[in-house]
Amino acid sequence: MYNSGRGGAMTAAAETSIASPKSVSSTGEPPLPGRADLDRYIASLQDCQALAEDELAGLVARAREILQEEDNVKPVRCPVTVVGDIHGQFHDLQEMFRIGGFPPDTNYLFLGDYVDRGYFSVEVVSLLLAYKVRYPDRITILRGNHESRQITQVYGFYDECLRKYNTANVWKMLTDLFDYLPLTALVENSIFSMHGGLSPSIDTLDDVRQIDRVQEIPHEGVSTFVYDILGPMCDLLWSDPDDRGGWGISPRGAGFTFGQDISAQ
Repeated sequence: MYNSGRGGAMTAAAETSIASPKSVSSTGEPPLPGRADLDRYIASLQDCQALAEDELAGLVARAREILQEEDNVKPVRCPVTVVGDIHGQFHDLQEMFRIGGFPPDTNYLFLGDYVDRGYFSVEVVSLLLAYKVRYPDRITILRGNHESRQITQVYGFYDECLRKYNTANVWKMLTDLFDYLPLTALVENSIFSMHGGLSPSIDTLDDVRQIDRVQEIPHEGVSTFVYDILGPMCDLLWSDPDDRGGWGISPRGAGFTFGQDISAQ
């Protein structure tokens, strides 16, 4: 089983300037990008230049079409490079691509937590989405516990969107898109991968497939009734492995801890 871990990363010293955002068309329907547009977006984003608002809106619309067709348990083929938390560290992401290879040459599985804490969450998410739309079979992007409306209002992504676009529109469109990200992946039908960990309410992969993921991630303080419906989704994104055996209450207030004996089951 893969889970993302909680590793840190170096923080960039300053933000780069971005192009002035444009307005989405009056019809409310952004133009969907073609291959030439996507290649241009990728080239710009690789230089840490954020997209204009209308460009990002079209990219998000196309990404949503792709993601909503993906299962809660996304099949992934080997060879694959598995990547944990990025947290807005764009230059770390670029270094990883430099060492491991750029899509589509390398097949990637990202385990979530693309935003918050770092200075370049917008650029990180935009680049991953551009690669996902351009090469949908060569990159898998799962949801982490920070791909959440509540969490991003506390840990920096919301403020970054306001600072770079002078509007909350970009934050809203991206957090709405996060609802469509798959929850888990299954590598070669043998390695079960997710951002967080296991759940005492999930016994089979079919249990995961039956979760309605298109919603905000439930966090702490939910009633027993609400947990029965939404808790398993929370656990997949919040639970952590632990040196102690069995199930435990997570000190983070959401999800559970679980021992190696639970993983072995």
